[in-house]
Amino acid sequence: MPDLRKDPIVGRWVIIAKNRAKRPQEFSVLPSRPDITFCPFCEGQEDKTPGEIIAYRREGSQPNGKDWRVRVVPNKFPALKVEGELSKKGEGIYDMMEGVGAHEVIIETPDHVVSTSDLSEEQLCEVLWVYRDRLVDLKKDRRLVYGMIFKNVGAAAGASLEHTHSQLIVTPIVPINVSEEMAGSLEFYNYRGRCICCDMIQRELAVEDRIVMDTPGFIAFCPFASRFPFETWILPKAHSSHYENIQKNGVEDLANTLRHVIAKIEAALDQPAYNYIIHTGPFDTEELGHYHWHIEIMPSLTRPAGFEWGTGFYINPVPPSEAAAFLREVEVDFRESRNNPTRRAGQGGV
Repeated sequence: MPDLRKDPIVGRWVIIAKNRAKRPQEFSVLPSRPDITFCPFCEGQEDKTPGEIIAYRREGSQPNGKDWRVRVVPNKFPALKVEGELSKKGEGIYDMMEGVGAHEVIIETPDHVVSTSDLSEEQLCEVLWVYRDRLVDLKKDRRLVYGMIFKNVGAAAGASLEHTHSQLIVTPIVPINVSEEMAGSLEFYNYRGRCICCDMIQRELAVEDRIVMDTPGFIAFCPFASRFPFETWILPKAHSSHYENIQKNGVEDLANTLRHVIAKIEAALDQPAYNYIIHTGPFDTEELGHYHWHIEIMPSLTRPAGFEWGTGFYINPVPPSEAAAFLREVEVDFRESRNNPTRRAGQGGV
């Protein structure tokens, strides 16, 4: 019998339709790694991108040249541009403003590798730290109020280049999805006096059947009302509303957690396309007692159709407890090569 499940934060309903379930190996996975003959993100091609905003590079090396480890550049085709004023105005009932913001690309390695799991833990630490650096810098701009860090891997997830990279879009308004999360979290906080995500963490640790990975500082689990098969969230166990407040030891623990979770998803589901998104507090707020930053990872295994678009419901054919059990049993071994880790899927199924 299908379940109707309510997301406790935003109140969104999800249909967990186990009767429509497939084993993970039976999902139709679109190719995520196309053949490529030229890559503008590889070392030696620095002149093929806009000039760098920041780079972690070898001491003495020159900007926009070789010998970098992580490099941030403006998006060549930006959704928003940093120049100009907001110039808010109305046309009758319609509100408008200029498309002011920032759109940056974080090139995560000079080597041509294609996934987060292909990075060493040290490399991923630097990627996660440059996220923090860019948010800290951009929040100084009083025109801008929200920074969304996200990653698209594979054509089915919206990636146009396969070289592993992330993006940062900073907007002069808080996106509606984040506003709904914040409103739902505040409503719970005002009623219970607690952060709803902190309560979720305690519940998942007590129940255990939706946990994918549990580390000293972070928990990864498939949420109770998962919208998508194998959707996985990563949350810091210690309450924090803003990603940019993360400390060095937190980055190290997060790098370990994120790298292993991505590798498990890739091994279990035969290298699917996926997105991950960091949800964090707005720039114009201090530490918030009701909001908890987190990462949402969403493999591209199903597509919304008429019912989803018409109702706002999602239909997920894989119960989150079974997805988490399958991912837990995936063994990940990075010892042979950082670019070609050995991965073995467990015997459990859904």
